[in-house]
Amino acid sequence: MTDQSPNSFLLSRRRLIGGLGVGAGGLLLSGCDALTANDQFRSIMHGAEGLHYSAQRLVTDRNALAKEFAPSERSPVFRANGSINPDSADYIRHRNSNFADWRLVVDGLVARPLAIPLAALMAMPQRAQITRHDCVEGWSAIGKWQGPQLSHILSLARLLPSARYIVFHCADAFGAHPYYESIDLVDAMHSQSILAWRMNDAPLPVAHGAPIRLRVERQLGYKHAKYVMRVEARDRIDTLYRGKGGFWEDDADYQWYAGI
Repeated sequence: MTDQSPNSFLLSRRRLIGGLGVGAGGLLLSGCDALTANDQFRSIMHGAEGLHYSAQRLVTDRNALAKEFAPSERSPVFRANGSINPDSADYIRHRNSNFADWRLVVDGLVARPLAIPLAALMAMPQRAQITRHDCVEGWSAIGKWQGPQLSHILSLARLLPSARYIVFHCADAFGAHPYYESIDLVDAMHSQSILAWRMNDAPLPVAHGAPIRLRVERQLGYKHAKYVMRVEARDRIDTLYRGKGGFWEDDADYQWYAGI
Protein backbone atom coordinates (compact mmCIF):
# COMPACT_ATOMS: atom_id res chain seq x y z
CA MET A 1 0.00 0.00 0.00
CA THR A 2 1.25 3.47 -0.86
CA ASP A 3 2.01 5.64 2.18
CA GLN A 4 -0.27 8.68 1.94
CA SER A 5 0.20 10.04 5.45
CA PRO A 6 0.80 13.82 5.90
CA ASN A 7 4.47 13.13 6.60
CA SER A 8 4.82 11.30 3.30
CA PHE A 9 3.72 14.42 1.39
CA LEU A 10 6.34 16.48 3.18
CA LEU A 11 9.05 13.95 2.48
CA SER A 12 7.97 13.63 -1.14
CA ARG A 13 8.25 17.41 -1.68
CA ARG A 14 11.75 17.46 -0.18
CA ARG A 15 12.74 14.66 -2.55
CA LEU A 16 11.04 16.25 -5.57
CA ILE A 17 14.09 18.04 -6.93
CA GLY A 18 16.32 14.97 -6.83
CA GLY A 19 13.65 12.58 -8.08
CA LEU A 20 12.72 14.67 -11.08
CA GLY A 21 16.29 14.50 -12.36
CA VAL A 22 15.78 10.78 -12.94
CA GLY A 23 12.06 10.65 -13.69
CA ALA A 24 12.17 13.41 -16.28
CA GLY A 25 15.27 12.18 -18.03
CA GLY A 26 17.66 14.79 -16.71
CA LEU A 27 15.54 17.76 -17.74
CA LEU A 28 16.73 19.65 -14.69
CA LEU A 29 19.99 20.22 -16.49
CA SER A 30 18.12 22.15 -19.16
CA GLY A 31 16.56 24.75 -16.85
CA CYS A 32 13.05 26.09 -16.47
CA ASP A 33 12.06 26.22 -20.14
CA ALA A 34 12.58 22.50 -20.64
CA LEU A 35 10.96 21.70 -17.32
CA THR A 36 7.80 23.68 -17.92
CA ALA A 37 7.38 22.21 -21.39
CA ASN A 38 7.46 18.67 -19.98
CA ASP A 39 4.03 17.19 -19.30
CA GLN A 40 5.34 14.86 -16.59
CA PHE A 41 6.94 17.72 -14.68
CA ARG A 42 3.84 19.92 -14.98
CA SER A 43 1.69 17.07 -13.71
CA ILE A 44 3.92 16.47 -10.70
CA MET A 45 4.03 20.15 -9.83
CA HIS A 46 0.27 20.55 -10.17
CA GLY A 47 -0.88 17.26 -8.65
CA ALA A 48 -1.74 16.85 -4.97
CA GLU A 49 -1.27 20.55 -4.27
CA GLY A 50 -4.21 20.77 -1.91
CA LEU A 51 -3.08 17.67 -0.06
CA HIS A 52 0.44 19.00 0.39
CA TYR A 53 -0.76 22.40 1.56
CA SER A 54 -3.24 20.91 4.03
CA ALA A 55 -0.72 18.41 5.33
CA GLN A 56 1.96 21.05 5.83
CA ARG A 57 -0.40 23.30 7.75
CA LEU A 58 -1.71 20.34 9.80
CA VAL A 59 1.54 18.75 10.98
CA THR A 60 4.02 21.62 11.16
CA ASP A 61 4.41 24.43 13.64
CA ARG A 62 3.38 27.67 11.96
CA ASN A 63 6.31 29.38 13.66
CA ALA A 64 8.90 26.70 12.85
CA LEU A 65 12.04 28.21 11.34
CA ALA A 66 13.85 27.22 8.17
CA LYS A 67 17.41 26.17 8.96
CA GLU A 68 19.89 29.01 9.29
CA PHE A 69 23.61 28.66 8.64
CA ALA A 70 26.92 30.04 9.85
CA PRO A 71 28.69 32.80 7.86
CA SER A 72 31.40 30.29 6.88
CA GLU A 73 28.77 28.14 5.14
CA ARG A 74 27.71 30.76 2.60
CA SER A 75 28.04 29.64 -1.02
CA PRO A 76 30.98 31.14 -2.93
CA VAL A 77 28.65 31.67 -5.92
CA PHE A 78 24.94 32.43 -5.70
CA ARG A 79 23.60 32.33 -9.23
CA ALA A 80 21.04 34.86 -10.43
CA ASN A 81 17.98 33.23 -11.93
CA GLY A 82 15.03 34.29 -14.08
CA SER A 83 14.90 38.00 -14.87
CA ILE A 84 18.20 39.73 -14.12
CA ASN A 85 17.53 43.29 -15.37
CA PRO A 86 13.94 44.41 -16.00
CA ASP A 87 13.60 46.55 -19.10
CA SER A 88 10.51 48.61 -18.25
CA ALA A 89 11.01 52.37 -18.54
CA ASP A 90 9.89 52.89 -14.94
CA TYR A 91 12.35 50.37 -13.57
CA ILE A 92 15.23 51.68 -15.68
CA ARG A 93 14.55 55.19 -14.38
CA HIS A 94 14.64 53.99 -10.78
CA ARG A 95 17.76 51.90 -11.36
CA ASN A 96 19.60 54.80 -12.98
CA SER A 97 18.82 57.04 -9.99
CA ASN A 98 19.90 54.34 -7.53
CA PHE A 99 16.24 54.03 -6.45
CA ALA A 100 16.30 57.50 -4.84
CA ASP A 101 12.66 58.19 -5.79
CA TRP A 102 11.42 54.61 -5.57
CA ARG A 103 8.54 53.83 -3.23
CA LEU A 104 7.13 50.51 -2.06
CA VAL A 105 3.35 50.74 -2.40
CA VAL A 106 1.35 48.80 0.21
CA ASP A 107 -2.37 48.80 -0.53
CA GLY A 108 -5.45 46.68 -1.09
CA LEU A 109 -7.33 45.52 2.00
CA VAL A 110 -5.50 47.77 4.43
CA ALA A 111 -6.71 50.64 6.61
CA ARG A 112 -3.61 52.73 5.94
CA PRO A 113 -2.12 52.53 2.42
CA LEU A 114 1.59 53.26 2.35
CA ALA A 115 4.28 54.45 -0.06
CA ILE A 116 7.58 53.67 1.65
CA PRO A 117 10.94 55.05 0.40
CA LEU A 118 13.88 52.67 0.30
CA ALA A 119 15.66 54.70 2.99
CA ALA A 120 12.68 54.21 5.30
CA LEU A 121 12.76 50.44 4.74
CA MET A 122 16.45 50.46 5.62
CA ALA A 123 15.71 52.38 8.83
CA MET A 124 13.06 49.94 10.06
CA PRO A 125 13.91 47.15 12.52
CA GLN A 126 15.93 44.63 10.56
CA ARG A 127 16.24 40.86 10.45
CA ALA A 128 19.37 39.21 9.03
CA GLN A 129 19.38 35.51 8.21
CA ILE A 130 21.63 33.06 6.40
CA THR A 131 19.46 30.50 4.64
CA ARG A 132 19.47 28.05 1.76
CA HIS A 133 17.69 28.91 -1.48
CA ASP A 134 16.31 25.76 -3.15
CA CYS A 135 15.52 26.22 -6.84
CA VAL A 136 13.09 23.94 -8.64
CA GLU A 137 15.75 23.58 -11.37
CA GLY A 138 17.73 21.41 -8.98
CA TRP A 139 20.38 23.71 -7.49
CA SER A 140 20.74 25.28 -4.05
CA ALA A 141 22.82 28.10 -2.60
CA ILE A 142 23.29 29.59 0.84
CA GLY A 143 23.25 33.36 1.24
CA LYS A 144 22.73 36.09 3.80
CA TRP A 145 19.69 38.35 3.54
CA GLN A 146 18.69 41.43 5.50
CA GLY A 147 15.57 43.56 5.57
CA PRO A 148 12.46 44.43 7.55
CA GLN A 149 10.04 41.68 8.41
CA LEU A 150 6.99 41.65 6.17
CA SER A 151 4.81 41.37 9.28
CA HIS A 152 6.12 44.73 10.50
CA ILE A 153 5.21 46.46 7.24
CA LEU A 154 1.75 44.88 7.22
CA SER A 155 1.20 45.98 10.81
CA LEU A 156 1.97 49.56 9.78
CA ALA A 157 -0.59 49.28 6.98
CA ARG A 158 -3.14 47.66 9.32
CA LEU A 159 -4.65 44.71 7.47
CA LEU A 160 -8.43 44.61 7.29
CA PRO A 161 -10.16 41.50 8.69
CA SER A 162 -11.11 40.40 5.15
CA ALA A 163 -7.45 40.10 4.03
CA ARG A 164 -6.39 36.51 3.37
CA TYR A 165 -3.48 36.76 0.91
CA ILE A 166 -0.51 39.03 0.24
CA VAL A 167 0.36 39.63 -3.42
CA PHE A 168 3.74 40.91 -4.62
CA HIS A 169 3.61 42.87 -7.87
CA CYS A 170 7.02 43.10 -9.53
CA ALA A 171 8.82 45.30 -12.04
CA ASP A 172 9.65 42.50 -14.48
CA ALA A 173 7.36 40.97 -17.08
CA PHE A 174 7.45 38.19 -19.64
CA GLY A 175 5.78 39.58 -22.72
CA ALA A 176 2.34 40.91 -21.78
CA HIS A 177 2.28 39.06 -18.48
CA PRO A 178 3.61 40.89 -15.41
CA TYR A 179 5.47 38.92 -12.81
CA TYR A 180 3.75 38.45 -9.48
CA GLU A 181 3.59 36.04 -6.56
CA SER A 182 1.38 35.53 -3.52
CA ILE A 183 1.42 33.88 -0.11
CA ASP A 184 -1.10 33.37 2.67
CA LEU A 185 -1.07 35.21 5.98
CA VAL A 186 0.64 32.33 7.80
CA ASP A 187 3.77 32.78 5.68
CA ALA A 188 3.36 36.56 5.50
CA MET A 189 3.51 36.83 9.29
CA HIS A 190 6.35 34.33 9.71
CA SER A 191 9.45 35.78 11.35
CA GLN A 192 11.72 34.75 8.44
CA SER A 193 9.55 36.38 5.76
CA ILE A 194 11.37 39.60 4.98
CA LEU A 195 11.69 42.17 2.22
CA ALA A 196 15.42 41.98 1.66
CA TRP A 197 17.37 45.02 0.43
CA ARG A 198 20.75 43.59 1.41
CA MET A 199 22.48 40.38 0.28
CA ASN A 200 25.75 39.01 1.65
CA ASP A 201 26.45 42.27 3.52
CA ALA A 202 26.06 44.49 0.44
CA PRO A 203 23.12 46.26 -1.21
CA LEU A 204 20.98 43.81 -3.16
CA PRO A 205 22.33 43.56 -6.73
CA VAL A 206 20.03 44.25 -9.65
CA ALA A 207 20.41 40.67 -10.87
CA HIS A 208 19.06 39.43 -7.54
CA GLY A 209 16.06 41.76 -7.42
CA ALA A 210 17.06 45.30 -6.37
CA PRO A 211 15.80 47.31 -4.70
CA ILE A 212 13.98 44.64 -2.68
CA ARG A 213 12.95 41.03 -2.99
CA LEU A 214 10.78 38.74 -0.94
CA ARG A 215 12.45 36.06 1.16
CA VAL A 216 9.91 33.48 2.29
CA GLU A 217 12.33 30.89 3.57
CA ARG A 218 9.99 27.93 3.99
CA GLN A 219 9.12 27.79 0.29
CA LEU A 220 10.95 26.97 -2.95
CA GLY A 221 12.86 29.65 -4.80
CA TYR A 222 10.25 30.63 -7.38
CA LYS A 223 8.10 32.06 -4.55
CA HIS A 224 10.86 34.56 -3.60
CA ALA A 225 9.66 37.39 -5.85
CA LYS A 226 12.31 39.86 -7.08
CA TYR A 227 11.91 43.54 -8.02
CA VAL A 228 8.94 43.99 -5.68
CA MET A 229 7.16 47.27 -6.40
CA ARG A 230 3.80 46.82 -4.72
CA VAL A 231 2.45 44.69 -1.87
CA GLU A 232 -1.30 44.15 -2.06
CA ALA A 233 -3.57 42.57 0.56
CA ARG A 234 -6.46 40.62 -0.99
CA ASP A 235 -9.31 38.40 0.10
CA ARG A 236 -8.83 36.05 -2.87
CA ILE A 237 -6.33 35.36 -5.63
CA ASP A 238 -8.43 33.39 -8.11
CA THR A 239 -9.66 36.63 -9.71
CA LEU A 240 -6.15 38.00 -10.33
CA TYR A 241 -4.53 37.53 -13.78
CA ARG A 242 -5.01 33.85 -14.68
CA GLY A 243 -6.22 32.93 -11.23
CA LYS A 244 -3.53 30.63 -9.83
CA GLY A 245 -1.67 33.05 -7.57
CA GLY A 246 1.64 33.60 -9.37
CA PHE A 247 3.35 33.95 -12.73
CA TRP A 248 4.76 30.42 -12.88
CA GLU A 249 1.59 29.00 -11.39
CA ASP A 250 -0.43 30.68 -14.15
CA ASP A 251 2.01 29.99 -16.97
CA ALA A 252 3.43 26.56 -16.17
CA ASP A 253 1.12 24.93 -13.61
CA TYR A 254 3.62 25.23 -10.78
CA GLN A 255 2.01 24.62 -7.41
CA TRP A 256 0.90 27.77 -5.62
CA TYR A 257 2.08 26.37 -2.30
CA ALA A 258 5.74 25.40 -2.56
CA GLY A 259 6.57 24.54 1.04
CA ILE A 260 9.73 22.58 1.87
